[in-house]
Amino acid sequence: MKVKVATTQYFLRPVSSFDDFACQVGMIVRTAASYRVSLLVFPEYFTCQLLSLFPTGEDMSKSIRRLAEYRREFIELMSELASIQEMYIVAGTIPSAEDSKVFNDSFIFSPEGKFGVQGKIQLTRFEVEEWLVSPRDELKVFDTAMGKLAVNICYDVEFAEFARAAALSGARLLLVPSCTDDRQGFVRVRYCAQARAIENQLYVIQSSTVGSLPDIPDLALNYGQASVLTPSDYGFARDGVLAQGEPNQEALVITEIDLDALEEARKNGTVRPLLDRSRKDTSDIEARVESL
Repeated sequence: MKVKVATTQYFLRPVSSFDDFACQVGMIVRTAASYRVSLLVFPEYFTCQLLSLFPTGEDMSKSIRRLAEYRREFIELMSELASIQEMYIVAGTIPSAEDSKVFNDSFIFSPEGKFGVQGKIQLTRFEVEEWLVSPRDELKVFDTAMGKLAVNICYDVEFAEFARAAALSGARLLLVPSCTDDRQGFVRVRYCAQARAIENQLYVIQSSTVGSLPDIPDLALNYGQASVLTPSDYGFARDGVLAQGEPNQEALVITEIDLDALEEARKNGTVRPLLDRSRKDTSDIEARVESL
């Protein structure tokens, strides 16, 4: 089974209304649809573009909570786009306010307009200390027409156990919406994403923010490069990179993935890390300290 996928290098620029934001998002979705894409991925916190509607200098922990007020409009927009264009859309993330807490949630929309939610589990120090975001504690695998998929939001992909758990539950696609402000942060996410593709013999699709919101210091800088990553074996891209954009440019990266090749590699690959890591004599191995 071959599936055409797309991932965005989403350009953050100031907007003057929610309609401006919807226009930019809609243009990307329609462009992807013109290439007959079945799955489209947006980056983490791309909805922070709407922060440009708020007064400059406002405390970010307050702004993030105000941004959560757009959640209903955002869901309606993305649900409509997914159903009209008949594609799956991983709609980056948007803050969700519940009682006194705010979470960083990714909404995954089906071609029927239905949606599931994956919250960010591991938060960065910045999110916790500056934005006062709270972590979720549940990892989900979504069963779709193209097979099972999971979402690791940015920093989550740096924790191998999350992707491992998803793969053992049948995930063949790992989607990584990300938002990083410098190359060091980007590299952490990208290299870990590539490691997850190799360890679990699955496709990893990373989406990134680029551009700038100059009046919002926390989002004045973005470093990003969207990519589609593969296992490193015969039948896949030579360097494990099926497609990627030019760093820091507004772009839509489109390619085709072969899910049958993935199953073949898991059964008969040169190495089989997904299977081999399940060996009972190594799965719970502990290190022993030895003096020299």
